[in-house]
Amino acid sequence: MQNSAVFVPHFHWDREWYEPFQVFRHRLVTALDTVLETAEADPDFRFTVDGQMAAVEDYLEMRPAHRDRVAALVADGRLAIGPWLILLDEFLCSGETIVRNLQMGWAAATALGGPMPVGYLPDMFGHIAQMPQILARAGIGHAALWRGVPGSVDGHAFRWRAPDGSEVRTEFLFDGYDNGLDILLVPDRIGGALDEYTRMTAARWGRDPVLAMAGTDHNAPDPHLAAWLRRASRDTRPITLATLDEYIRTHARDEVPAVVTGELRSHVRGNILPGVLSVRLALKQRMAVAERTVDHAERLNALWSRRDDSPFLSLAWHKIIESSAHDSVVGSGTDETAAQVEARLAEAAHTARAVRDAALAEPAARVPGDGYLAANPLPFARTALVEVDVAAPTGNTPLAATAADGSTHPVQLLATAPTVLSDERMDASQLERVLRRIHRRELFGRLIDHYELTPGSLVFHLAEVPAGGPFDLLTLRQETAAAAAAHPGPWRVLTLEEARASALVPVHVPAGGLTSFRVAPAEQSAARPAAFPPATATARTLSNTLVRATVADDGTLEVTGADGTVLRGVGRLVDGGDRGDSYNYAPPAQDLLVSQPARTTVDVLETGPLRSRIRITRLYAWPAALSPDRDLRSTRTTPTTVETLVEVRAGEPFVRLTTAFLNQCADHRLRLHVPLPRPAALSASAGQFAVTERGLTAEGGWGEYPLPTFPAGSFVSAGAATVLLDHTTEYELLDEGRELALTLLRAIGSISVNIHPLRDEPAATEIPAPGAQDLGTRIENRLALIPSAAGWQNANAVALAEDFRNDVLVTRGTAPAGGLLPPDTAGLRVEGRDILVSSIRRVSDDDLGAGTEIRLTAMSGTHTTARVSGTFTRATTVDLLGRPLSTTPVTADSLELTLGPWEIRTVVVR
Repeated sequence: MQNSAVFVPHFHWDREWYEPFQVFRHRLVTALDTVLETAEADPDFRFTVDGQMAAVEDYLEMRPAHRDRVAALVADGRLAIGPWLILLDEFLCSGETIVRNLQMGWAAATALGGPMPVGYLPDMFGHIAQMPQILARAGIGHAALWRGVPGSVDGHAFRWRAPDGSEVRTEFLFDGYDNGLDILLVPDRIGGALDEYTRMTAARWGRDPVLAMAGTDHNAPDPHLAAWLRRASRDTRPITLATLDEYIRTHARDEVPAVVTGELRSHVRGNILPGVLSVRLALKQRMAVAERTVDHAERLNALWSRRDDSPFLSLAWHKIIESSAHDSVVGSGTDETAAQVEARLAEAAHTARAVRDAALAEPAARVPGDGYLAANPLPFARTALVEVDVAAPTGNTPLAATAADGSTHPVQLLATAPTVLSDERMDASQLERVLRRIHRRELFGRLIDHYELTPGSLVFHLAEVPAGGPFDLLTLRQETAAAAAAHPGPWRVLTLEEARASALVPVHVPAGGLTSFRVAPAEQSAARPAAFPPATATARTLSNTLVRATVADDGTLEVTGADGTVLRGVGRLVDGGDRGDSYNYAPPAQDLLVSQPARTTVDVLETGPLRSRIRITRLYAWPAALSPDRDLRSTRTTPTTVETLVEVRAGEPFVRLTTAFLNQCADHRLRLHVPLPRPAALSASAGQFAVTERGLTAEGGWGEYPLPTFPAGSFVSAGAATVLLDHTTEYELLDEGRELALTLLRAIGSISVNIHPLRDEPAATEIPAPGAQDLGTRIENRLALIPSAAGWQNANAVALAEDFRNDVLVTRGTAPAGGLLPPDTAGLRVEGRDILVSSIRRVSDDDLGAGTEIRLTAMSGTHTTARVSGTFTRATTVDLLGRPLSTTPVTADSLELTLGPWEIRTVVVR
């Protein structure tokens, strides 16, 4: 008995890639015009719109009159849309971005008649471990995907299990999302081609229908497809057309024996193109900044603002999600595309920043103008350092910070600013031109405190917060005109600012809360001792008793942790050639690795007591490029200075590192190495609601060499080293687990190359991408290192990573100066070991009213208790689409949640 066959007409639509978005959109409109016309002319025709609503939204923006046509086909079950807003790269955005992607896609599809309840992930470069839980907690029981599935799956379906135990039945598109196209090459021979394909893949299907995905990139199916298949069905076997949803509902068997747990990053049945993790660094960094800014904006807007800025926040999220597309943030597009993605992410951050700053301005209006407001975006109390601009002390008088409760703390003075802003000579007739610079009271970005007008001289005294009386610009104009008339000739105009300084201030901020403080001169005895042992610096060593870093002669570090763990050689930089492309790294046939600097200097910048800093400057001779045949690195070298800022703060158990250099070389990869005291067989990296363990190798078997380079989101740990990160970073365990290497830069010049030593076939057309060389660009990476033999969990890496990535926010008060500081105010507090809070935001429900939504994840393999405290009386557990599931008891403004291993839980409090 022959297998029946189900053809699923579709296209795969990369929103931007080797052409920018608007060029591809022009093609999209033509393609969807054809789809609608074909569907309306032939009732048998079905179409699946690639699982992403972005294609539909982009189409309807150009064809708004076609909305009802689209909705009618959706209602009739012949057009499958959603559930995603966009097909994303799962590893290069946060888990929260993935959730918002699904929420926005689901809502947009619902407005047009209903989403396809299938987690369609056809072309992502691997899949995160928690995707089954994300889908399951949105009520989606099925997935369909291609890349990353391990060789243990020998059928066309498997049960994909998340770390928490959630499962989705997953259709394995083992021949890609275009396996039906070869069958359709000759319309009159479809039956024979289908027979041959079925014979070749029989072991995959058993007695199940053959799934033929009839579509490819950026093209609508032939309008005659349904007629071809009707004819072939009469001649051979039952052949039907279906949407992907119809195929799964009608033909998918729930009894699937194969089970795969965790992430999918095998190379065995398709290339996963891991080089995208490290190409075009700026996109990865901008994504992290945009995600962090909108997260802070949502939290502050929910907790401290009377204004609902949800429309602005939705706009910011939409732009972030657009940019998360798997050919966008990955950096595998043209320079035009990369520039557009970078600008879109910047716009998202700008939109979110406006909401954040407006939310901060409301409580800042209760803080006197000579004080500051600090806001903690994290749901646990913390003591942090903030940098503020203050009036400089005179002489050796120390500064102290005073909190609302009257307590004082020492302040570390960093730098003083010049007080003479301008010193000009001019004729009396030109004085009016000077006055035109004044806008009400502002001059040169400061406010006029007072002025002195004497014959031949006009002196302005500027201040951040004026202490003098009222200022009248009209009076100044009249007085100056009279003085100029009375004393013609040369005048001197001097603009002086009060002496200013930059100061580092320790602030203790409640969980999700606010505190305020002033900085002023104080007697030595007035300030309390620091809450932690001080940070100190000698000629080559920084220390705070919790961690110590000593600079070696070659510029590397010896870092010692609180438990006595010693890491030596930290920060060794290794630069090698890269003859690959945006998709895959490849060393030249005869690589030259440069790891030894020609010269090293060490400068102590700050000596504490709150922060100590050393700058290491290393000069390297890096080859300028590759040889013309790309098998060698150039003999011509470019002197490159790399600065590493090493920083230790009082109370922190980690060493902060910032590396920076001006890139003047092409076709190379630079990595920072962390040697381990003992070989590590496993690494563990945090990202997308999980900490994923990986070994020293990757599974191969297709046409791509399985390099064991992996992504890390907020931290990566191996052996006794845990590295905190501020953006998604590529890493690798080298030398049989003896060294951890993190990629700081991968500079290449082509989207894809035709001949690649580690990949059998091109990943795209060989299109130049000179911007991906990052020539003339300042390359800066920020990370921190925790030495701990006890591993990431005992080192409290989940909480420390949040601390490292999320600065306390600070702004100046705007109430009249000299008033009382408002008392500290707590927001939402979440207590519990290894609990990640990925979102706190304002929500509204037609039946239940306004509330605050909190999303928590247990970042460990054991049951965990989380306690949420704040000002609320009711709590509802909701799914990832915000639909109520159950009420949760609240006792004395707090609720206790028992989370299973790796469980994602969302609650709304009111």
